[in-house]
Amino acid sequence: MSETIIFDTHRFVKRMTDAGLATPIAEVLADTQAQILESNLATKTDPARLEAKITKWNVGTMFAFGSITVAAIKFL
Repeated sequence: MSETIIFDTHRFVKRMTDAGLATPIAEVLADTQAQILESNLATKTDPARLEAKITKWNVGTMFAFGSITVAAIKFL
């Protein structure tokens, strides 16, 4: 289920045009801002994915250091 992002593009365009910006430019800015928010905002599932990746790297690192330690001990 995707998260809903509330960004009032109409209000954004109105505020920009009230500030003196041309309507077509304000509309493009509003659309671009909405796209940026949708593509870069974290969702509730992102932390779980990140935790899984960190766990995988931690396990791999532990095995690598363990192998290096065993090799160093055998070499001595």
